[in-house]
Amino acid sequence: MLDSIKQFSSTFFVTGDPLILGAQVSIAISMLAIVLALTIFKKWKWLWTEWLTTVDHKKVGIMYIIASLLMLFRGGVDALLMRTQLALPQLEFLQAEHYNQIFTTHGVIMILFMAMPLMFGLFNIAIPLQIGARDVAFPFLNSLSFWLFFFGAMLFNLSFIIGGSPDAGWLAYPPLSELSGSPSVGQDFYIWGIQISGIGSLATGINFIVTILRMRAPGMTLMKMPMYTWSVFTTCIIIIFAFPILTVTLALLFLDRFLGAHFFTLDGGGNPMMYINLIWMWGHPEVYIVILPAFGIFSEIVSTFAKKKLFGYKSMVFAMFSISIMSFFTWAHHFFTMGSGANVNIFFAITTMIIAIPTGVKVFNWLFTLFRGKITFSTPMMWTAAFIPCFIVGGMTGVLLSVAPADFQFHNSYFLIAHFHQVLIGGVVFGYFAGLYYWWPKMFGFKLHEGLGKWAFWFWNIGFYVCFMPQYALGLMGMTRRFNAYDFDMGWQPLNVISTVGGFLMGIAFIFQVWQIAHSIKFMQKDTTGDPWGGRTLEWSIPSPAPLYNFATIPRADTLDPWLEEKNKRAAGIATPAPEIEPIHMPRNSAIPFIMSVCWFVAGFGFVWSWMWMAIPGLIGVVVCLLVRSFTYNTDYYIPVDEVKRTEAALRGSH
Repeated sequence: MLDSIKQFSSTFFVTGDPLILGAQVSIAISMLAIVLALTIFKKWKWLWTEWLTTVDHKKVGIMYIIASLLMLFRGGVDALLMRTQLALPQLEFLQAEHYNQIFTTHGVIMILFMAMPLMFGLFNIAIPLQIGARDVAFPFLNSLSFWLFFFGAMLFNLSFIIGGSPDAGWLAYPPLSELSGSPSVGQDFYIWGIQISGIGSLATGINFIVTILRMRAPGMTLMKMPMYTWSVFTTCIIIIFAFPILTVTLALLFLDRFLGAHFFTLDGGGNPMMYINLIWMWGHPEVYIVILPAFGIFSEIVSTFAKKKLFGYKSMVFAMFSISIMSFFTWAHHFFTMGSGANVNIFFAITTMIIAIPTGVKVFNWLFTLFRGKITFSTPMMWTAAFIPCFIVGGMTGVLLSVAPADFQFHNSYFLIAHFHQVLIGGVVFGYFAGLYYWWPKMFGFKLHEGLGKWAFWFWNIGFYVCFMPQYALGLMGMTRRFNAYDFDMGWQPLNVISTVGGFLMGIAFIFQVWQIAHSIKFMQKDTTGDPWGGRTLEWSIPSPAPLYNFATIPRADTLDPWLEEKNKRAAGIATPAPEIEPIHMPRNSAIPFIMSVCWFVAGFGFVWSWMWMAIPGLIGVVVCLLVRSFTYNTDYYIPVDEVKRTEAALRGSH
């Protein structure tokens, strides 16, 4: 009996690696510190009522952003561990299995658990305010989306200390991800963590499409929407078509592993290449899911900080829709080497080249907007300026990769690694940092320290080029990815050392950002205007941070830049009569999204270990939560006029 318990515990808990042991100890200490702090300061009730059960889109957005920054730290540490291992030939810093696990978790965390929640966080912060709405269309579903993401991410990260992380690569190609290649539970943590989180992502896409179509302020036609709102709308269209593909693909893989099906195993009549087709039918649109909102952010920032109307508004909208449609016709360029034949390769090579055209249109429109503008180089604008040359290089190397014969040489090499980091860091991360700095005062009512922000900016940018430019050369020299060691005679060591130094410079940049946030909280530079940047859209027309109800009266938006027009009218002495304040209809908080997501977590954990005694009660809990919600009628309330007036007087009296 004692021997069986020891054997189970050795399988259940990850042991033997000092790095993982250190992580386990630090996680335990952090959790204990959080529990003690909440208990000592008597904040458990506050945590439950203000955050865990909230349906306020602004708080949901803040929770998304906090979670994504934590995941950025985890994924960044993974990256530094890999760069350390590759700095010198035949280094034994990481064992091969641990390296493969880190390689896998880095990609999954950075794309699905860092970029996606940071994107959704900015959706929640900005979109209802930009379109003049008091909340999203489905506040309950919005809260559920966040908690599904959160518990899916936690389930995936749990594999680090329980059961062992997945090691089949971040896209889990079979046969590596089948039972024959990954007999441990790590791959099941991968499947269920992403599945649970993916339900939340799909729900968010539906929610924001309905919000944008149905909840815009009076006068705001589709062609008067801010460009960021357009970018979110086109992104959500891609989400609702792409994420079901991911859900089905991972479900089929789980059936292979759990029930012995053979969808992707050759010996049972399946085909591993079908998995790769399916995963990239989601995977390449996913690249545009995360980049399009960044394009929208840059459009807002360029217009605001150049103090000019955005150049080529209609062409920008057309470019976004072109990208969203074309993103579904380029997936096979990820495996030109599969042997599909010349005709298939030609088709996907051409579509990949074509999709560069609308992206180029957007870059030229930003440059024309900046032309002869009165540009102010605050941190949001600095990130935007850094993005343009970085993304141009990423785009050009992407066009090189779209040439099928050339791709036979570049494929699976570090040239490819450099390219997609150029696009995803230089485009996505720089874009979301720009948005974070831009909307931070609207979220919290104070600006981030500019000096520390500029230190972080330069460390990020210099570190980025030092890290990834050598990787283009390494790829051309024949260095392929997924290897944890190389020989002394390959000639790769100098460039790998330089690349590793660049990675650590980006790590220092992240430390500066943490310092910047902490410093700004302590020495708070309050935004008493609600409009610190001289904004043009509706979110800058209300106090910072925005009140619970966002707008005391729903604004009108008869022009493209309604707040700028209103400011111009006020400067000219033209008074716009304020409508009468009426009782404001608001949704009630609900504990059901949190509890339902916990039930999903329990069910997922049960399926990971094939414990039906846990998985079935977890699924029953999900169904019970749905039934309880169906029979809950007291889901909303009204804020009285007097309370609205008192809140407005308190907020605007400080201006």
